[in-house]
Amino acid sequence: MKFMKLGSKPDTFQTDGNNVRYVASELASDITINVGDVKFYLHKFPLLSKSATLQKLVSNASEGNCDEVDIHDIPGGPSAFEICAKFCYGMTVTLNAYNVISARCAAEYLGMNESLEKGNLVYKIDVFLNSSIFRSWKDSIIVLQTTKSQSRMCEELKLTSHCIDAVASRASVDVSRVDWSYTYNRKKLPEENGNDPNLNGIRSRMVPKDWWVEDLCELEVDLYKRVVITIKNKAIVSSEVIGEAAKAYAYRRFPGFNKGSFQFNDVSKCRPILDTVVWLLPSEKGSVSCSFLLKLLKASISLDSGETVKAELVKRIGQQLEEASVNDLLIRAADGEGTMYDAHVVQKILEAFVMRDMDSEPQLEDGDEIQEVRKPGILSEASKLMVAKLVDGYLTEIAKDPNLPLSTFVGLAEMASNFPRPGHDGIYRAVDMYLKEHPGISKSERKRICKLMDCKKLSVDACMHAVQNERLPLRVVVQVLFFEQVRANASSGSSTPDLPKAIRDLNSASYGSSRSATTNTEEDWDAAASAEELRALRGELAALRMGNGGTNDKVNVIDAKSHADRAAMSKMKGLLMSKRLFSKIWSNKGGQGENSGSDSSESLGSANNLEEAKSTPSRKGRHSVS
Repeated sequence: MKFMKLGSKPDTFQTDGNNVRYVASELASDITINVGDVKFYLHKFPLLSKSATLQKLVSNASEGNCDEVDIHDIPGGPSAFEICAKFCYGMTVTLNAYNVISARCAAEYLGMNESLEKGNLVYKIDVFLNSSIFRSWKDSIIVLQTTKSQSRMCEELKLTSHCIDAVASRASVDVSRVDWSYTYNRKKLPEENGNDPNLNGIRSRMVPKDWWVEDLCELEVDLYKRVVITIKNKAIVSSEVIGEAAKAYAYRRFPGFNKGSFQFNDVSKCRPILDTVVWLLPSEKGSVSCSFLLKLLKASISLDSGETVKAELVKRIGQQLEEASVNDLLIRAADGEGTMYDAHVVQKILEAFVMRDMDSEPQLEDGDEIQEVRKPGILSEASKLMVAKLVDGYLTEIAKDPNLPLSTFVGLAEMASNFPRPGHDGIYRAVDMYLKEHPGISKSERKRICKLMDCKKLSVDACMHAVQNERLPLRVVVQVLFFEQVRANASSGSSTPDLPKAIRDLNSASYGSSRSATTNTEEDWDAAASAEELRALRGELAALRMGNGGTNDKVNVIDAKSHADRAAMSKMKGLLMSKRLFSKIWSNKGGQGENSGSDSSESLGSANNLEEAKSTPSRKGRHSVS
């Protein structure tokens, strides 16, 4: 730490109790100065020769035949006044980063400037600040912190702005010129720790670009904000480092923040800190991680921050949503909301993500022809695919909430329905989870949620699971089996079985548009399939497959993948209704079908336990197969 010694005479200030200071001298004191609750018994001559303020105060007191003056409002109080008094006496006094600001403000208050005596205290302190303190990284930060106690006078004297500029200038220098100490507790590179085997024992000190962020975390939020703004205005430090600084400050001020634990002891103090962190975030995409932005959003909800802050975070998260994880999106709902998670804020984030794809500008080119010019950051197919997978995983988690409304679930799923997906296993898993946790939903609701998935895009494992899933409506199970049979025959080179018209219509996406079937048959299609019905339909459709066996025998060359598909197909042929209901479908000439549409590519995992469903005797004894 830098310091400066002033004066050469021995320090003869003495203390009598807690509230009395005097100078040990043969001369009796002739002036008493009251500073706060402390009395100073001093001598006029040394004081008046250097302080214009004391000259006026003593002159006024002498006119009233009084040898006592009061200066209770002096900056820094008794300790700062004592430094100034010792300087007047020529006694040794030491200035450092902790006391220099209070001494400077007290000297200004006492009028100890050049107009009274050359080389007065104000001048000497200014020299010390400019030549030593502001050239020291850590001393500059300490001095900046001390300006808080004398904020008004420090602002008037521009001490605060000088401190801020000194700190910001240091933080903006090229890392190759950093040769002073700083606090850095992050993981360092091997060469920074001297452990690089290629160095042959020679230590190479590499300074990280964000070397300064931890030291600035010591500042109060208003000073921190001003320093970071100054650093940003210099336009030297990268946006990633500014983002790291904001992240480090949030972690320091909110214990447990990095682990997603939000415990705010004083909301009124924490809210402005969070708002400042959000306000300081660089505008560049990727300057902070999406996970950190979501932590900020969760904290802003807990602190009940303003809508402007929340909207800014939602917008920024939407710009890089593809980086998020399902756990990041699980934002607890406020007390009294009824649901476990706040799905509405996730819906807003997804809307912001979709808006990126609409971020385009029409411009006139080649005469009057309007060309659409895309801005940087427009959604790529990979981004959409990642977000689709993310939404599917999120839906699977929130579907476990028994209080989650169907409209919320469907609304989120439909927002991602247009995103490209090679498979729909993820949305199938989410739908199945919702059906499992909400067994009391109506047939129309069951029909609505199942329309979210496209049976043509289910994997073999998902199909094996679906055709034995007693939670799905009969129409969905028929669709799954039909499309899997089409896929299996296409891969083996054989023709598609000639299925009855009712089942073909069921898959034509028009089922229900002109109803000639009886109400009971329609309800049977929308009802969940029982194990008994699944076993019965297995036999019926297996017979259809056997009827087409002659064609299959003519295929001479079958690759390994086709063989695996047919093997999986043979395991999965258990389906739909009893003989009675199956006959109804066969004879139904006016039935129409519907397909579904939503997405995901996540695999289902093992389906070995699905065979257990085969033993369930009736609809009354249904059980889960997920």
